[in-house]
Amino acid sequence: MEKLTEQAQAALAAVHSGKMVEAGVERVHDGIHTEPTLSEGRTYRLDLVCFGSGSVQLTFVPASAGTEARVPCDQSVVQQRITWHKPVHIDVDGAKGSAGMIAWQIDAS
Repeated sequence: MEKLTEQAQAALAAVHSGKMVEAGVERVHDGIHTEPTLSEGRTYRLDLVCFGSGSVQLTFVPASAGTEARVPCDQSVVQQRITWHKPVHIDVDGAKGSAGMIAWQIDAS
């Protein structure tokens, strides 16, 4: 898992822009469940990558904060714009049978 973690972090570093607000790496079966501190009037971008097999599901609460998406664990970086809401809850959950590591980063532009 350490190698997958390093690869996932390197993939995000390649697309990083703006000021980092929050970031992390989690196992697919643990998922990501976060409520980042966002400021009104700012634009944010979520970069998400999954290394491993299967896919993960990205969701936002409220749903209008971002676009729900299925993200394959194929090392492709997915970028989503986050619309400010107070608060925003972001979840990324692995599909049944999926395995690997998820890396994510929220940047303010």
